[in-house]
Amino acid sequence: MTPFEIGLLFSVLLVVLVLIGVRVAFAAALVGLLGLITLQSQRLGFEKGVLVAIKLAGTVPHSKSTTYALSLIPTFILIGYLAYYAGLTKSLFEAAKRWVGWLPGGLGVATVFATAGFAAVSGASVATSAVFARIAIPEMLKIGYDKRFAAGVVAAGGTLASLIPPSAILVIYAIIVEQSVGKLLLAGFLPGAVSALIYAGIVIGLAKWRKDLGPPVSGFTWRQRFESLPGAMPIFAVVAIIIYCIYFGWGTPTEAGALGAFVVLVMAVWKGMRWQQLKGALMESAKLTVMIFTIIWGVLLYVRFLGYADLPEVFAQWIAGLDQPRIVTLLMILAAYAILGMFMDAIGMLLLTLPVVYPAVIALGYDPIWFGIIVVKMAELCLITPPIGLNCFVVAGVRPDISVQDVFRGASPFFVADVLTVGVLIAFPEIVLWLPKTIAG
Repeated sequence: MTPFEIGLLFSVLLVVLVLIGVRVAFAAALVGLLGLITLQSQRLGFEKGVLVAIKLAGTVPHSKSTTYALSLIPTFILIGYLAYYAGLTKSLFEAAKRWVGWLPGGLGVATVFATAGFAAVSGASVATSAVFARIAIPEMLKIGYDKRFAAGVVAAGGTLASLIPPSAILVIYAIIVEQSVGKLLLAGFLPGAVSALIYAGIVIGLAKWRKDLGPPVSGFTWRQRFESLPGAMPIFAVVAIIIYCIYFGWGTPTEAGALGAFVVLVMAVWKGMRWQQLKGALMESAKLTVMIFTIIWGVLLYVRFLGYADLPEVFAQWIAGLDQPRIVTLLMILAAYAILGMFMDAIGMLLLTLPVVYPAVIALGYDPIWFGIIVVKMAELCLITPPIGLNCFVVAGVRPDISVQDVFRGASPFFVADVLTVGVLIAFPEIVLWLPKTIAG
């Protein structure tokens, strides 16, 4: 068998393992190791091939986990958990409720805007959904919201953390394809705002169509609205610090993340954070970081095998040689992501596919920063689509009174919203590229 045929065979094996329920990290690591052994044994003989393959595989965890850019991930995650334990998220939701609660589905709209604000200090979608399942759902149910609708808004709103910087997934994309972390984080702001506005429009439209889904909240005076703003200001202060540090030369993205975490910690202590709360924030950050790094290690072992099998280059040449408009090819790739996202988590899906897909997309002439935002938006779909939609499971886990099936049903309209957002970003790529070009040159 040729290396390409071996690469194709083991890639099929990986898909089978994932479909039968093996965790992506372990399935990818196993397939990568077996693939390397097969390739090296064919070239050097079995005994020597096994030794060489094991040595190659053994270098992956250290070489990849010591990448400086990856140190962003734990700091961004820590910012989000510290903000929650400091009570900043509750203040953010309260401010959004007072300002937009009067709209049809007002608390749902407030949840979308509050999750967008929290996403600007948290790099993790799962953490965002878990936090607002505790804060927003009780408030919505208290005034008569449909429980499916309430849970769906929170699950979908959590996905905004994948796009709005600081985003762990954008950092991982930048590392895989060797693009600027700073430019990618900048590029996520406007698409994240567009996505939040489309989510809010979906909430308002559904609430107007069915009055029982989400009644408005009224009765707040202008004085009460302005009084709610100081409690939400610390979130925006941290965002401003991170942006200023990264893009105006005060430090690297990692240093900006560390400074942001320190500022939030000071705010949390000032607000009365106790040791148990600090311990909880540190433990939750550590758990999520370890999960992400484990996926990275396993999948990059498979990626190394793909490189030896020459699969990415062959695929790129095949894609570039298709006799059809490049937009058709792009839509086919995005449709494949939508289907794949039903069976894989977002980070694992990107790590597995980008080494093959990215060279093909670049061969078609698309901008790598723009494609990064598009593919991360597609990755958001897998967070709310069955059967793997992680955000939906998190919301159901926090709220045992709402079944995971109900959460999936409540989140289904937001799948349409995400497709609409992707369409807007494809039609108007400057939404993605304007800010990086303007600030980062």
